[in-house]
Amino acid sequence: MTSNPFAMFSPVARMRTLYESCKGSKDETFQFARFKGESETELSTIQQNGTLSKRSSVAADDTAISNEAFPSDVKEDPGEDVRLHKDRITEWQAGYNVTNAIQGMFIVTFPYAVLQGGYWALFAMVFVAYICCHTGKILVECLYEEDANGVKQRVRNSYVQIAEDAWGKRFGARIVNIAQFIELLMTCILYVLLCGDLIIGSFPNTKLNLSIWIFLSSLLLLPCAFLKNLRHVSWLSFWCTVAHMFINAIIIIFCLTKAGDWHWSAVQIKIDIWTFPISLGIVVFSYTSQIFLPSLEGNLVNRSKFNCMMHWTHIAAAAFKALFSWIGFLTFGFDTQEVITNNLPTQTFKAIVNLILVIKALLSYPLPYYAAVELLEQAFFRGKPETRLPSCFSGDNSLKFWAIILRLMLVGLTTLFAIVIPHFSILMGLIGSFTGCMLSFVWPCMFHLKLRRQKMSRLAIIGDVIIILLGVIFGLVGMYYSGAALIRAFQGESVRPFQGHLALNVTNRGPTDFGQQPDVLVKPKLESAIVEH
Repeated sequence: MTSNPFAMFSPVARMRTLYESCKGSKDETFQFARFKGESETELSTIQQNGTLSKRSSVAADDTAISNEAFPSDVKEDPGEDVRLHKDRITEWQAGYNVTNAIQGMFIVTFPYAVLQGGYWALFAMVFVAYICCHTGKILVECLYEEDANGVKQRVRNSYVQIAEDAWGKRFGARIVNIAQFIELLMTCILYVLLCGDLIIGSFPNTKLNLSIWIFLSSLLLLPCAFLKNLRHVSWLSFWCTVAHMFINAIIIIFCLTKAGDWHWSAVQIKIDIWTFPISLGIVVFSYTSQIFLPSLEGNLVNRSKFNCMMHWTHIAAAAFKALFSWIGFLTFGFDTQEVITNNLPTQTFKAIVNLILVIKALLSYPLPYYAAVELLEQAFFRGKPETRLPSCFSGDNSLKFWAIILRLMLVGLTTLFAIVIPHFSILMGLIGSFTGCMLSFVWPCMFHLKLRRQKMSRLAIIGDVIIILLGVIFGLVGMYYSGAALIRAFQGESVRPFQGHLALNVTNRGPTDFGQQPDVLVKPKLESAIVEH
């Protein structure tokens, strides 16, 4: 097998029992066959090293496939091409990719979600994990159809192709592509905004405000415009992820040392309607990985292990998120900030941890950015006759000058949004309520009912309908309250109505805490509010 940095995660003793328990299950007898006909162009595929690369049309021509990508439409039999088989990934490597997607560095904002949602936010971290695990599995199930002999064949290879077959190519593909692009673009914006928040927390006494730090951070992201693949940053990104896991462990250990001072009574049981929908949106956003799952499943060595992989990754994510969030909030109580590392006691300690996370955020930015660029290129810039606009690449596979300018403009657009909307948690909650609920709750179940209804039991149909209703309710309520909170934040007011204005940090940050107590009613001057925002 080819060397891979993720191999170090395979011999995990605790997971071995779960791995063995998956053997011999009914999923073990799952049969695969070649696609019916030629597969259409897929937007992206997750490589063995965890990055994204463009997949050309994977028809009969094997030369159109990059050495790093494995076409998921190859019949799984002992005689298949050995080189292609070695490019596949194990369920452990796939599990690392899923874990990295649903854990990620945004977990540093989760204790703040407990501030907003109390025990209900903790419950949501477990409940949403269960829903997203289920919808991820049924989405992959929609990739398959049974032939006349009852053998399952993989006839689709992406989220977009599922949408095309369910809603038609013109409407289905467009609406899913738009949602995917918004999700990826907003993820880029959050990374840039997180960099600014972390640097502000590291150097609070400087004269530079949040907008300037965001702008300076974005300058380091300009080389992303020249990327043609992510091979150059994948190793650095991997080790930064390991460093982030180490930092999470440090935060937990620090919180445990303060166990004697934990704020047990601060965790609220009642639902605050003005803040809980924001927390719920944050949780939904963190679990959104459905857009990558079809490609990931197609690259597995043994696809029958996909469901098992989904189970242990989401169980582990739910347990860690709930524990990390609960302990973090108990430690800092109502003083919990949007990014928990800004609560660390000494300025030196805080600066070291935050700067490591800044590096991690900067190296995480290329992945969603590159995926968003590929979506645009596949939709508008493939050249005639496929699209009206010319290709972004010249004959020698180099980027054209105008294509580089457009890519630089996309980096600039994410920076502009981060500066204009400097409210990290509210923005994350809004995105989760909008695209997160659609991609992770509503659409997988709708596609499942459309494509697989004849094979489903009545209980399964009822389950899908319930998830659709929950997704619609969560989405609409979350968008309303997140939008209202965003408007009030721009006005310098508390998220909760009738509580006056926010206390402002007159140095550089703006509103200090959207979860402040009702007795904090400092009304700033209008000029100060404008400067701070």
